[in-house]
Amino acid sequence: MQISKDITNVGANDRELKLFESQYVLEKGMAYNSYLIKDKKNALLDTIDERVTGIWLQNLEKVLDGEELDYLVISHLEPDHAYNIGILSKKYPNMKIVANQITFNMIPNFFDIDNLSERKVVVMEGDVLDLGKHKLQFIMAPMVHWPEVMMEYEQTEKILFSADAFGKFGTTDADEDWDCEARRYYFGIVGKYGTQVQNVLKKVSTLDIKTICPLHGPVLTENLAHYIEKYDIWSSYKPEDDGVMIACASIHGNTMNAARRLEEILKENKAKKVVVTDLAREDWAEAIEDAFRYDKLILMASSYNQEVFPPMEQFLHHLKSRNYQKRKVAIIENGSWAPSAGRCMKNVLQEMKEIDIIGNIITIKSKMTEKNEEEFNILAKEILK
Repeated sequence: MQISKDITNVGANDRELKLFESQYVLEKGMAYNSYLIKDKKNALLDTIDERVTGIWLQNLEKVLDGEELDYLVISHLEPDHAYNIGILSKKYPNMKIVANQITFNMIPNFFDIDNLSERKVVVMEGDVLDLGKHKLQFIMAPMVHWPEVMMEYEQTEKILFSADAFGKFGTTDADEDWDCEARRYYFGIVGKYGTQVQNVLKKVSTLDIKTICPLHGPVLTENLAHYIEKYDIWSSYKPEDDGVMIACASIHGNTMNAARRLEEILKENKAKKVVVTDLAREDWAEAIEDAFRYDKLILMASSYNQEVFPPMEQFLHHLKSRNYQKRKVAIIENGSWAPSAGRCMKNVLQEMKEIDIIGNIITIKSKMTEKNEEEFNILAKEILK
């Protein structure tokens, strides 16, 4: 894919991959981007995943057209971007390797590269690599989402090579809305590191950016303010939309039946948006995405082994590990003889920041009663207030 006259995405789409990082469900595959800048000195920004090495090498050799590769810039050492560093260092023995010191400290964990000490070019914040017409300015982005991550700003064409930031699930040509899969990608992979993302956003806000080239997903060329605004919202943990997510972990169906009735009651009370998620059956990463998207969350779970049904336990663990905060949350438990789910859910919520627990824990004993119906109506009014 041609980015400009001198810059090409020589990466590849993996249309067969169904599980990214062995945990995130993919419906439309995954893109691995690798950018070649041709100039007086030719520079490649990152390699790609093992699964699509063959296509990538063909693309690279075709665009180089017999010329040497002078530099390999390593933005991120995670194997889906760095698998081919060893192969490339052997194929182009005169190629210099450009990275920050943390990257060079980590490289021996993955590769044995001949003459690395003579080939390495260590860069720091603000350093510029002069390729001729094109000049790469380096921006350190530690913990977005590994400690060695850095971005590159090409000063001539005003392109930000953003590493994993602004990436998404899906191939480069996937016909789908960017926001949804970028949101699921962000909170799944980068969500824990909101403070670090905010720090990088402050750095790049001073740059005149015309194009964003991430390592996953499509190249972004229009309405860049929209994508940057989304990252600002996500990384500051502010709710994105006014709505209620009902996260339900039901064993035999009674808790889910109650969730569906609560959905109806919320809509009767003019809730702008209500989303019900079956934590036992639906994609957990989608559930995490929705929890961060909306400003209100209702947890509904069955009791299990004097604790809480495991799908809810896992959901709360994922929320906590991603710094879930700044939300209104209500708790509804189900238990036929010794309800315990509510206590377990509340204990986890109390370990999170700025969580406003609405009302008391509502208890269902097996199936809904008229009393529960009344409690749901009170809760709906309270959480929508």
